[in-house]
Amino acid sequence: MDRLNAMRVFTRIVESGGFAKAADSLQMPRASVTILIKQLEAHLGVQLLQRTTRHISLTLDGAAYYPRCVRLLADLEETEAVFSAARHNPKGLLRVDMPAGIGRLIVIPALPQFTARYPLIELEIGLNDRTVDLIREGVDCVLRGGSPMDDSLVARPLVMLDQVTCASPEYLQRHGTPQCLADLPGHQMVEYFSASTGTRFGLEFVVEGQVQQLNLPKQVSVNSADGYMAACEAGYGLVQAPYYHVARQLQEGRLCEVLSDRPPPAMPLTALYPPHRQLSRRVRVFVDWLVELCGQPGQHFYRSESGR
Repeated sequence: MDRLNAMRVFTRIVESGGFAKAADSLQMPRASVTILIKQLEAHLGVQLLQRTTRHISLTLDGAAYYPRCVRLLADLEETEAVFSAARHNPKGLLRVDMPAGIGRLIVIPALPQFTARYPLIELEIGLNDRTVDLIREGVDCVLRGGSPMDDSLVARPLVMLDQVTCASPEYLQRHGTPQCLADLPGHQMVEYFSASTGTRFGLEFVVEGQVQQLNLPKQVSVNSADGYMAACEAGYGLVQAPYYHVARQLQEGRLCEVLSDRPPPAMPLTALYPPHRQLSRRVRVFVDWLVELCGQPGQHFYRSESGR
């Protein structure tokens, strides 16, 4: 038995949540995955995984063994990279996840820069507005807007995203254009709610350095950023969004900014990855590239580029 290969298979089963998914991602026959795990358990003399027809879970021994495997494999990868061409030209599969808007509008259009620099890295990109479980879903790195909530992950700040409040011209014709916060009674908003937690978000404004939250009546609530903007363009009320997400609509007149002197608070954009991924050369070069990308001009991160 190749114990290192068995460890790789074991960690991939844990991260992907199943034997079949692990076999597919490793491009191995499913029977080989099953045999390797049986051999590994026999070698250790313990059961690592509790298996049913629908669910895979770690036993107590498996839960203790998993982080040790992860550390050992990460150390091995880094050690080999130091003494191989991979140090300068990393290769292999990198799984990343990010909000659909930032992926569609910012990252993917610039991605040829990254793949030209690192042609041996294969990217698997998930575009989601939901919160991804990196360990369970086998994701190496995620981009998230808002303050990081998981202290178990390594956080690399990328950029502070300016946000704007806007509405469609048709909505403003019907309801009037608010000139100050006191004008907002009688207006309505499109409500955004999290697909993962169900948390609902109202409007936020910075007043004398303090964030003031405001909920308005709503007729439509959505759980995706693209749907949120589509409802705004359809005339269902005020929304708040990162400037990059609405820059084109504002330029084309499909949306109008309002209350520019009372902006929403800036939103941090952060790259997050599990601590055991910090030694991965693939993750490191991708996050470094994201930092570089976010520092480039012309990305529409800021409502006004002057003074930036």
